Amino acid sequence: MQIMQKQWAAVSRNEPQPYCDAWQSQGPTKLLSSSVDRGWSGLAAELWAHGKGVVPWRGATSDTQICVGIPGGFGSLITRRASGILDQTVGRPNMVWLSPAGWQEGSVEFADDLPGVMHIYLPPSQFSPSKLGVDSYDLAPAAFEDPLLSGMARVIASELRSETSAGRLLVESLANSMAARLVQKHVSTPAAESGVLHARGGLDRRRLHRVLDYIEANLEGDLRLDGMASIACLSRYHFARAFRQSVGESPHRYVSARRLERAKALLISGDRSLVDIALSLSFSSQANFTRAFKQATGHAPGQYRQMASTRRSEWSLTDARRSQPILA
Repeated sequence: MQIMQKQWAAVSRNEPQPYCDAWQSQGPTKLLSSSVDRGWSGLAAELWAHGKGVVPWRGATSDTQICVGIPGGFGSLITRRASGILDQTVGRPNMVWLSPAGWQEGSVEFADDLPGVMHIYLPPSQFSPSKLGVDSYDLAPAAFEDPLLSGMARVIASELRSETSAGRLLVESLANSMAARLVQKHVSTPAAESGVLHARGGLDRRRLHRVLDYIEANLEGDLRLDGMASIACLSRYHFARAFRQSVGESPHRYVSARRLERAKALLISGDRSLVDIALSLSFSSQANFTRAFKQATGHAPGQYRQMASTRRSEWSLTDARRSQPILA
């Protein structure tokens, strides 16, 4: 517990803001990071540290919540109590705790410290029939192992820690996939068996060109899956699958690669400030842009710009020498 207290003291400065007041950020519980200031669409996420003890808890009014333990704390007994419900589960890799919208308040008891637990909130709009093709469903409180859901939660946790250029688009895509997975595998209604449809093929050439042109025109804007899907005249879920089949990678990976190339071009061709480039490419700060750019290229943006400037000067000098007449 002393280790946990030291960890919490280290993040006491500039504490993140919670998405909702479901967890009391006091005693053995501490909010480590939050998506509140990220501008994400489709879901909200929080990373909490839970210490040994009993924590008061209140379910989100309208959102469906899933919790996934980030590596650490496995083997610990977790007990949830609410409205006559007693749920006891031993934490294991890929374990997911599901709390449907409107679940009443209660408490959670942690037998041991859990240094990292992702809390993900999916709004009702993610489960609309127009998106998933399911007219009705009934999610029930449950704890289960699901490698796919837990893997998506870890990707969201990674984006929460280190922002990327297409992170908002990535999160939006994962929100759709999480809702589809819950409806497909974990609802208590036969409708789920046939409700979630799959795109049968990729985008035709005309639609693909329209979408790619739209992406290029909006690399320095707020690119969202909704906008791209509307250009292709498909639902978000079906568009994401069709785009992957056509291009060979997901929309967020494609946009991320294109934004990296745009960042290089802006650094080389102009004198725009780094913070201006960062914000135009949907980073929340220059620091996050610098981190992502260096991870992708091996150089910080300022270093890349200086190297490009040096190369241009060398090329200009070489061209000037070549153009000089040869004296006999």
